[in-house]
Amino acid sequence: MAGAGSAGPEAGGRRGAGAAPGHAPWSWALAGLWLAATLGCVQGSGGRARRHWPVPYKRFSFRPEPDPYCQAKYTFCPTGSPFPVMKGNDVVEVFRLQAPVWEFKYGDLLGHLKTMHDAVGFRSTLTGRNYTMEWYELFQLGNCTFPHLRPELNAPFWCNQGAACFFEGIDDNHWKENGTLALVATISGNTFNKMANWVKQDNETGIYYETWTVQASPGKGMETWFESYDCSKFVLRTYEKLAELGAEFKKIETNYTRIFLYSGEPTYLGNETSIFGPTGNKTLALDIKKFYYPFKPHLSTKEFLWSLLQIFDSVIMHRQFYLFYNFEYWFLPMKFPFIKITYEEIPLPNRHKTLPDL
Repeated sequence: MAGAGSAGPEAGGRRGAGAAPGHAPWSWALAGLWLAATLGCVQGSGGRARRHWPVPYKRFSFRPEPDPYCQAKYTFCPTGSPFPVMKGNDVVEVFRLQAPVWEFKYGDLLGHLKTMHDAVGFRSTLTGRNYTMEWYELFQLGNCTFPHLRPELNAPFWCNQGAACFFEGIDDNHWKENGTLALVATISGNTFNKMANWVKQDNETGIYYETWTVQASPGKGMETWFESYDCSKFVLRTYEKLAELGAEFKKIETNYTRIFLYSGEPTYLGNETSIFGPTGNKTLALDIKKFYYPFKPHLSTKEFLWSLLQIFDSVIMHRQFYLFYNFEYWFLPMKFPFIKITYEEIPLPNRHKTLPDL
């Protein structure tokens, strides 16, 4: 697995700021975008879907080596370990783990806002050893959400990878104090080993992080344009795989944090070459870079306030957002309420009855 290791300050809810050289915390940018949306409560209109939505998340045949320019302030998964091979007759407990994002820095502050990080825990009853597994950003969240505008490059430069992290031990106090540590299922050693093989394949083919869920309007059943790909989605995929392998989950409520953007039907713009290449669309290229410019790092208070006004003008007043998804650019005609952070229930999956061997 890519950098499999222990949950450092960023993982397990302890998310750090920082990123590639010169990249500051992402929190101000997201907070600024949310504040701009809060201040700009003007109703908008949407578009009608004319293609297959949501756009499928693109998978790859292998995970590329990160560009040396991309450096994390907090090392990804620093004390990771390979998956153990469990004995077939072992009974392995599966735990739901959840704690506030950035708990190491802000305590339960973001917990009150229901902004949570998710992981999965395991305990072998034969050996008594326990393990934590999670999925998060290699270079902190800001790099997965906004690019660097490097003067020597025509195109925005993205430091965006996410990966699975597996390590021995469960920090009980961390998960219990302001979050959740709850038994959700019991599986066999054989099932654990099959899941481990699936995680390795999932981790090699699903390589980039996606912060946003983009939807036509708030509420269930609304058209979804793009799905997020983050820590909670990894946990949900893992639960679904375990159910496919025969695991039976307890009937408990499970909620997850989601960050929504709301827009009319998106318009496909092109990839890096078609927009920023020698024969690209120079006007569109300039518009995209102009949009991302206010999200630049290391701002003074005066610069931050000015950037916030620029974000408000672009997203709320002009209702524009440029999304980078599947290494391609899309235009989102934004609409009220523009952005929203939710904490909503997604039930644990039902056991697939075709496969025995728990």
